[in-house]
Amino acid sequence: MRAVLNSTFRSLGVRNYRLFAVGQLIKLIGVWTMFTAQDWLVLELSGNSPGALGLVTALQFVPVMLLTLYSGRLADRYDKRKLLVVANAVFAVFAVAFAILVASGIVELWHVFVFAVLFGIANAVETPVRQAFVSELVELPLLPNALALSAATFNTARIGGPALAGVLLSVISTRYVFLTVTVLAIAPVFTYVRMSTADLYGSKRKRGGDARVLDGLKYVGKRTDLLLPICLMAVVGMIGFNFPVTLAALAKIDFNAGASSFGLLTTALAVGSLIGALAGSMRRSRPGAYLVIGSVFGFAVFEFAVGFAPSFLTAALLLVPTGFFSIFLAQAANHRVQMGVDPEYRGRVMSLYVLVFLGTTPIGASLAGWWGERFGVASSLWGAGIVCVVAAVVALVWQLRSSGDRLRVEMLPRPRMHLLSAPAPDSSPEPESASSVAARAEQLTAVVPGQAEPIERPAARV
Repeated sequence: MRAVLNSTFRSLGVRNYRLFAVGQLIKLIGVWTMFTAQDWLVLELSGNSPGALGLVTALQFVPVMLLTLYSGRLADRYDKRKLLVVANAVFAVFAVAFAILVASGIVELWHVFVFAVLFGIANAVETPVRQAFVSELVELPLLPNALALSAATFNTARIGGPALAGVLLSVISTRYVFLTVTVLAIAPVFTYVRMSTADLYGSKRKRGGDARVLDGLKYVGKRTDLLLPICLMAVVGMIGFNFPVTLAALAKIDFNAGASSFGLLTTALAVGSLIGALAGSMRRSRPGAYLVIGSVFGFAVFEFAVGFAPSFLTAALLLVPTGFFSIFLAQAANHRVQMGVDPEYRGRVMSLYVLVFLGTTPIGASLAGWWGERFGVASSLWGAGIVCVVAAVVALVWQLRSSGDRLRVEMLPRPRMHLLSAPAPDSSPEPESASSVAARAEQLTAVVPGQAEPIERPAARV
């Protein structure tokens, strides 16, 4: 057990990362409690309208869609730690102002819309910078574990926040819930300030105009191994990850449940997510493309099943494996991108990842709210599952064609599926000229981008 714990939480041995994790945990518990209460507040102010709920969620992510690529450029040009201090301080000011407005009793629906945009602006700067900053907190061998523990921190808060919101909403009025929890949002400011800058592993920053957004997009366009997970997360993030809209409406409209029951659905999803995050913390190397694609299949199947859940209890139970595959997928895709990108492009590439994963939420949330009002909330869940299955199939075909791998299916004696890797190209049996050998040797010792020394390869055979 000690060995497992040491392996799972080994990044916490780094002081800077430990401060980062503690600050994020405290802040996110408050944020998740606030956003859960906000969803309930929107339903109260709008007369149980899924469309209004979808609009609020969309407005929160419109700034992410518009600003996140520029935030990635900032991350590659300036001190990430200082950017995070400013972004978190601004978010805390907005949160306290919103809490005071709600507690005063004069809040209206349009107020919630305005503050949703303000929260989104702060998050549009903070999220891509924070994603890129993790690589500066630990050495490269610890990066998969550090990213996994960051996801575990997020989902621990996603368990505690909605559960706390459910308890508070059932004990005190909505207005006092915001005052109680939003003060937690200031925690990361203090933890970032206390970090030792001498122990950061950041690469040297380039001068102003060098870190161009267009260069980052061109870089990703040439890397098919980065394009596949980014494109997959664009579809899944936009269509499949609309639980803030669908779960609140499912609890109140389909199951006629109260605020505490809504918190229970969100907590069930987060419990599975936490298990998935801890499972990913054991990863030590870059995940393969097929692991990412398989995770999409698992997530899509269980989200489809939630849409047909006949009761509240069945839906809550199905949300546990749904949460597991959702975070396992997001982690695997994140690891594949983070561990495959050159350091000087990390901020811009991660901003693109955040854009397609979170920036597409305005489209998906609005679509989920519109669809739920016209065809029922449950259909928006099982319909999203179908779309994600189609996306996984397309990604699988893309990966098989680009890699030359093949799938073989056997039905007897029992159904099985085998992945046949493409064979390595054979050496030419014909003698090669001296110039040909020299040209190949030069290629085999070419410098790999991001490394200072050439990689030694076996000499060509004549």
